[in-house]
Amino acid sequence: MEAFPMSDRRGFIMKHTLCILFVFLVGIPGLFACAPQGSVKVFILAGQSNMEGAGKIEGDPKRNEGKGSLSHLVENSHKHKHLKDKDGKWSARDDVFIWYLGRKGKLAPGFGARPSAIGPEYAFGHVMGDAIKEPVLLIKTAWGGKSLQKDFRPPRSGGDPGPYYKEMIGHVKDVLGKLGENFPELEGRGHEVVGFGWHQGWNDGCGMPATLEYEKNLANFVRDVRKDLGVKNLPFVIADSGFGGVKQKVDRRLLIRKAQAAPETYPEFKGNVDCVQTAGFFRPAEESPSRQGYHWNGNAETYYLIGEAMGEAMKKLCAK
Repeated sequence: MEAFPMSDRRGFIMKHTLCILFVFLVGIPGLFACAPQGSVKVFILAGQSNMEGAGKIEGDPKRNEGKGSLSHLVENSHKHKHLKDKDGKWSARDDVFIWYLGRKGKLAPGFGARPSAIGPEYAFGHVMGDAIKEPVLLIKTAWGGKSLQKDFRPPRSGGDPGPYYKEMIGHVKDVLGKLGENFPELEGRGHEVVGFGWHQGWNDGCGMPATLEYEKNLANFVRDVRKDLGVKNLPFVIADSGFGGVKQKVDRRLLIRKAQAAPETYPEFKGNVDCVQTAGFFRPAEESPSRQGYHWNGNAETYYLIGEAMGEAMKKLCAK
């Protein structure tokens, strides 16, 4: 009598052959829908109105012939032709998603302060989407007219924590807790918070007390965000407040920019915090849709360049 009958032996061989084949095949991305998939890479973008974004998508031809709009940029730059499809419509990415205070969807123009505008999220999302094979999710929490001294005040700076600091952290946790509900395409995937982008500073630069406190508050902001999101050494990119361009002379504005550049020099932030200089992206009113210098004159190219620079800086931090 056989200790291991032939029929059982064949079944054993077949079963283990299939197991080996399955393990091999699920290692090929996208081959089976039910195969384990990479986690969603999450980036948080926060700040005040310039993170919201005032870059005009369509310019007024009666003002500067539409210069400074996203449409004008695409029409006059081969580098940006990919932003529209073959039919001339704005394209949306299938691999990059965005949530902005309840507005959500695939990354495309229209996630600025108004559906008619873009902010830094647009180019940032393109850079990260091109660099990362897994799906990317941008969570944007930005409100106009908010200061770091009061509204976004980090807990360890003392006093009452800023209400928008608490709201920001609350939104991030809520979105990630309902990932599949917010984005059915991402149902069943895990997620990983991998980076934070900050573009803010106008309000603090309106008075010297807040200006002089900015560096301390910004450093504490980085520390507290990492603590509250539970991500040690979370890569942090700051886009400075380069309003007025290289000709800016107002001392408070220059001091804010100096304060924004300081944290990256701290030993504890070496290699995980970077400050992007934006003064070179400023465009004058005569080349832009508006005269609101504090909103980068509504120039979409400026917002695109800021987001692109933030994305490139983030790529380097994430690679370390």
